Amino acid sequence: MTEKPEQKPADSSTPLSFSSGMKALDDVFQGIMPGDNVVWQTDDFDSYRYFVEPFCRNAVAEGKDLIYFRFADHDPVIPEDVPAFRYELEPQVGFELFISKIFDIMESHGRGGCYVFDCLSSLAVDWNSDRMLGNFFLLTCPYLYRLETVAYFVLFRNYHSPWAIDYIHATSQVVVDVYNSESKIYFQPIKVSARFSPTLYMLHSTDGDRFNPEKHSSVISRIMGDVEQPWMNFNIDNPGIWTNEFIKAYKMFDRIQETGETPSYAEELRIRLIKMIITRDETQFKLCDKYFDLGQLLSIAKRMIGTGLIGGKSVGMLVARAILEKADPKWGNLLETHDSFYIGSDVFYTFIIQNDCWWLRRELTAHGGEPDYDKAKAIREKILQGNFPEDIEERFQKMLNYYGQSPIIVRSSSLLEDAYGNAFSGKYDSVFLANQGTPKQRLEELMNAVRFIYASTMSHEALAYRYHKGLMDKDEQMALLVQRVSGNFYGDFYFPQIAGVGYSFNPFVWNRKIDPSTGVLRMVFGLGTRAVNQHGGDYTRIVALNAPMLRPESNFDEVRKHTQKIIDVLDLIKNRQASLQFEQVVREAAGDMDIEVFASKDSKLEARAKAHGIKNFFPWVLTFEKLLEKTGFVKAMKEILKLIGEAYQHPVDIEFTANFMENDEFLINVVQCRPFHFAGRFRQIKDPEHVKPENLVLKTSGPILGQSLAGPIDWVIYVCPETYGNMGMSQRSQLARMIGDLCNSGKNLKNIMLIGPGRWGTTMPALGIPATFNEIRNASVICEIAAMHEGLNPDISLGTHFFNDLVEMEILYLAMDPDKEDDLINTAVLNEAPNRLKEIVPRSDTWQDAIKLINTRDLKPEYTGYIHVDTLKQKGLLFLAN
Repeated sequence: MTEKPEQKPADSSTPLSFSSGMKALDDVFQGIMPGDNVVWQTDDFDSYRYFVEPFCRNAVAEGKDLIYFRFADHDPVIPEDVPAFRYELEPQVGFELFISKIFDIMESHGRGGCYVFDCLSSLAVDWNSDRMLGNFFLLTCPYLYRLETVAYFVLFRNYHSPWAIDYIHATSQVVVDVYNSESKIYFQPIKVSARFSPTLYMLHSTDGDRFNPEKHSSVISRIMGDVEQPWMNFNIDNPGIWTNEFIKAYKMFDRIQETGETPSYAEELRIRLIKMIITRDETQFKLCDKYFDLGQLLSIAKRMIGTGLIGGKSVGMLVARAILEKADPKWGNLLETHDSFYIGSDVFYTFIIQNDCWWLRRELTAHGGEPDYDKAKAIREKILQGNFPEDIEERFQKMLNYYGQSPIIVRSSSLLEDAYGNAFSGKYDSVFLANQGTPKQRLEELMNAVRFIYASTMSHEALAYRYHKGLMDKDEQMALLVQRVSGNFYGDFYFPQIAGVGYSFNPFVWNRKIDPSTGVLRMVFGLGTRAVNQHGGDYTRIVALNAPMLRPESNFDEVRKHTQKIIDVLDLIKNRQASLQFEQVVREAAGDMDIEVFASKDSKLEARAKAHGIKNFFPWVLTFEKLLEKTGFVKAMKEILKLIGEAYQHPVDIEFTANFMENDEFLINVVQCRPFHFAGRFRQIKDPEHVKPENLVLKTSGPILGQSLAGPIDWVIYVCPETYGNMGMSQRSQLARMIGDLCNSGKNLKNIMLIGPGRWGTTMPALGIPATFNEIRNASVICEIAAMHEGLNPDISLGTHFFNDLVEMEILYLAMDPDKEDDLINTAVLNEAPNRLKEIVPRSDTWQDAIKLINTRDLKPEYTGYIHVDTLKQKGLLFLAN
């Protein structure tokens, strides 16, 4: 590159000031600075002229020299009535003469002029060289900078190779992409040197004299989704095997489009591409083969960073959308446009090798047994400190330039993830990025997120899951899915209005009116993190799709108690995810959404406030009543789950978001889809006969999740609520580890039922027992007792990663509340039974009062324990029988 001249001439005199001629644009750029070379990238000159004319008129009004270089065959970009120094130049005379003439002119005008250039793209045509265009800019831009001018340049977007674009972007001070969509002009700054604002790199819409940062992800992704990204195009300068295949595919696709004829070997090429970038799994391949044509495969490939496969999560999302769009064109209008990128699995493999982790990773399983978790921890730390290849880092930066300051999420998408039989729910990490700050800061945060997800492949949970599923010898590489977070900007926060999970088969039947085959939603306001992770003291809305208004609660007081009160958002000021009170979020979003779609007013609270003269009160309760009853949302979600489930020929589990516009219109984004590992259909079983009251150990009226079950229970692990409630948080974590040792002791403990206070599997010991799923995976039944905190709602585990693990391993879940009339627990029988804990774990004296390991044969001579649970009736018994 040519060396940039010094920033200021030695004899710099009076400070200069400049303007774009549009105050709103000056505000967006945080001012126009002396020396700014502004490059506009667009598809049409009308958009360029929109910005050029006020710049020119302002320059003349301020008495500055306005210099216009005219050298292209397009119409003039400066209006005829604007007085300017107009210079007609001929690029055909050759590069040296052309640029020398330009320098002579610039030198004659000296310091502080305003320059406008014709379209630079025409120079590359005249000179037949992108390299020479880059060289022209490398000489011109620094000279203008030294003269403290402001210059406007324009380029055709996606027209030039990196030889020109990279030099131009590196040398200029301001780079702006301009779009014309539906007769409205949008622009997105890509680079603005030495300036920053919280909205600087966002897509902006023009609205009269105002430029507004575009708040809606649906609008941004619609405009940006179809824009070609030249940095993603395959390198035809030095093509390899990968590139050659796609060049061949592009030529094939163009031929089909032009002639309408499909050559015989096109099918062979399409199948080869599926196996190159999508999947090699036979079951997944069948779906991909049915729903991905050559054009769709090329669209996916053009948004890949690196090579390899895109991974299970990406495949699931893309297949789900393809299923819907093929079923009915209407889904093209109901689905939010996605503009995701895919970081190929080969990037992970290269990262592992180049950061000296490959041999260590191999040694984890070299002995053929359970992984060495201590060694995995060391690898994890090494990954977190790893470096990326320079070309990958450059592509990360360009991807961030594309997204601007829109929040993004980096999601794990391993080769085995979300496949039939292997959900990997919550085993690998995904990271939300508020994506605020300077380009350098945003790049570092992105790379940290990628490192973090790569490191999660070495977590105890992920490795234990693979080991117990017999997957340690399977090829498991980590691809990544990068998505624009669906949602809107609301003041200092960003979030979707609706997010959640949906199942095409409803395993949660608390009322006989519910038809399991129509599916169920677990729905939240804000980010979907509260729908897939357990959060104590807060609730989600569970919607049986055939009876959406049906609730377990009997009155509004219970409804208010069991509604969502905490909202997960992205805090744009703190640049991180945050959990906020619903009231705070609504007040921040005032005027930007119709809150009545999602919330209902508490009439009792309104009456009390009125009676006491209180005016500034918050009456809203998140019930989703209008959304469920008055809009087409339920019908759409029901149809989505039905269509995808039928295509999969298997129940499915999706993650989704939804955002409402005007007139209750909405867009849905299916962000993830995978087979739902539910073992079968519900069945009703015959009630047990003649269970004597003295033989009843436990009785529950629900909630119950899973298959109906009638069979023996040989062992009960009972955590005494009173003792546990008096423990400190660290003791509770230690107790969970002890339970893990019990369940995985290898001492032939079979048909285990866990009974304990609060939530099993919580990450918060204050709310229950923080046992990991791997610690309790050998249990047959788990029971949660509402004895530690006020009230257990039927949404306790449904839709969370913990619940997916229960379903996948066919573990029955039930909860019971001692204060409910139809529930019962015979604590006297459990407390008086012999404790076998010390026989299994000799050094367990500390835990004798808190954990009881009970052999049900010890409860009554010649009797043993039996479980009888009817999911349809929502009734369950643990009793003794001989």
